[in-house]
Amino acid sequence: MNLYIRLLLLFFKIKRNHQYQGLLDTVDIDYKALPTDCDINLHLTNSRYLAMMDLSRTWMTERVGLLKQILKRRWFPIVNATAITYIRDIKPMQRYTISTKLVGWDHKYFYIEQKFHSARGLHAIAYVRGVFKSKKGVISVEEMLEVAGFEGKTPILPTEVMHWKEMLEQKKVNNLPK
Repeated sequence: MNLYIRLLLLFFKIKRNHQYQGLLDTVDIDYKALPTDCDINLHLTNSRYLAMMDLSRTWMTERVGLLKQILKRRWFPIVNATAITYIRDIKPMQRYTISTKLVGWDHKYFYIEQKFHSARGLHAIAYVRGVFKSKKGVISVEEMLEVAGFEGKTPILPTEVMHWKEMLEQKKVNNLPK
């Protein structure tokens, strides 16, 4: 239930947003770890990280000026893969920031980096691979970049993302029916 309230609050924040950033800029959003976000170990539960990442990517989409365009076209985001490393716990009632950044793309997928941090330091870092879809299928990277008005150079993917991509491909190959 508390995520529905956070989603509603995010929609109000989106409605009032008049500041936009570049497609490759880092977008920050602040949260507080509520008691309902925490598990019996008295820290943010692992599943909540992923849910908060979803909200943060929605905010990033708004801040880079894409949300209205995506909604108008009835596109929807699909996460294909996520890798997260937990570094330091987030305690109940602790304030933290999620920094979300589009770090690049390939022929099919977008790659996003998300960092959880606070005054105590870095808590977690995650990479998300995804696409946008419509009823007709996957939206091409080229079409998405055109809608975003991006005319810059394609960024070089970070080394850790390249290794992650290779690992994902190997997982797929190793698990195909023989």
